[in-house]
Amino acid sequence: MLACWPRTRRGRRTSRALPARYSVPVVTYDLADAAERSGIDVDSLSRLVALGILTPDGSDRFTSGDLRRAGLVMSLTAAGIPLDGLGEAIRTRQVSLDFLDAPAFDRFSALSGSTFAEMAERTGVPVELLTFVREAGGSVAPDPDDRLRDVELPYVAMIEGQLKAGFRPAVIQQLIRAQCDGLRRVAETESNMWVSELIQPAIARGMRPDEILGDEFGDRMSALVEQCVIAMYHMQQTQAWTVNLIEGVESQLAAAGLHSRLAHPPAMCFLDITGYTRLTQEHGDAAAAELAEHLGRVVHRSSIKHGGRAVKWLGDGVMLHFPIPGAGVTAALEMVVGVAEAGLPPAHVGLHAGPVIFQEGDYYGQTVNVASRIADYARPGEVIVSQAVVDASAGAPVTFREIGPVELKGVSGVMDLYAAARPE
Repeated sequence: MLACWPRTRRGRRTSRALPARYSVPVVTYDLADAAERSGIDVDSLSRLVALGILTPDGSDRFTSGDLRRAGLVMSLTAAGIPLDGLGEAIRTRQVSLDFLDAPAFDRFSALSGSTFAEMAERTGVPVELLTFVREAGGSVAPDPDDRLRDVELPYVAMIEGQLKAGFRPAVIQQLIRAQCDGLRRVAETESNMWVSELIQPAIARGMRPDEILGDEFGDRMSALVEQCVIAMYHMQQTQAWTVNLIEGVESQLAAAGLHSRLAHPPAMCFLDITGYTRLTQEHGDAAAAELAEHLGRVVHRSSIKHGGRAVKWLGDGVMLHFPIPGAGVTAALEMVVGVAEAGLPPAHVGLHAGPVIFQEGDYYGQTVNVASRIADYARPGEVIVSQAVVDASAGAPVTFREIGPVELKGVSGVMDLYAAARPE
């Protein structure tokens, strides 16, 4: 909380109050440099000083926290908050933006000294790829003459190296978009957690929001969460890279005549919850969220156990990918039982095997579409599969009962379908 921080005569925190392990060097800027780094013109910064929103030191120099305050104030005024009223509230200490001095807010990046066009000319990276980084990150697409942010500079080196190695621009964009989509979910979940678990309870106790943010606990948690994100990324890399290593070694052994690969197409699996829409309408969003949490545990446990993974959550269900179709059928049967044992509405599952297209962390193609239609056909508690899955499931601990030729909505012709079951 702000109350635990020493204050200068202007009421601002000093970086010397930070524990040693969180302290960072203090860099200050004169008015011209502050305007350059923040992207806010000199006259506007001077007005913020006159209003008491920014308080430069005795040498009229600004800190990184001042730059962050200036940027936040611009966002507040753009949202309709009057600048004069904000200045009055800050001068009378009804509102404080001092928390922006905390190290955790260093991720609010300042502008670099290079424009997108200048960086493109310097590195040979197409300017469209450089501007794509900011757009994928959720901001308005910049113009080539806009300056990069400091936080965007690592992408320049990454893209430059990948292009020189022969990577296609479209594939580079897929990687960047996947990073943005995945980490946006992490950031939004983390932010919502802080609101529900820390900010709202503190406000209920009579505290102001600005008295809650920026304390030592926030700095410590921000550093730890960041380390955990990297650690989880490394865990996911280990799994993904292991798959590539196994396939590479297997290919080499097959080429040398020392190993025979059994080439089976993967299986796509759709698991849906019966009556999900009615359940959420009757019991509300909280019940839907609780259902999704229980379902996620059941699906994750069974899919990982049998070599598959959840690709996409669909509100009322999930799409999964299994490299080995027979293992996918076994996992599907386990999931149906697990869903019932968890007290959830019954699940129904459809599987189809065949070629798929992998792009940006998702799977596409006719195999995916057919698997979805088979799931729609399945009744509560059923696992229905195609002939292709049956053919690729030899040796799996499952049995199949023929249903017969079936016409599926959106699928031309008829398909032979089977109901899967565990051996008695």
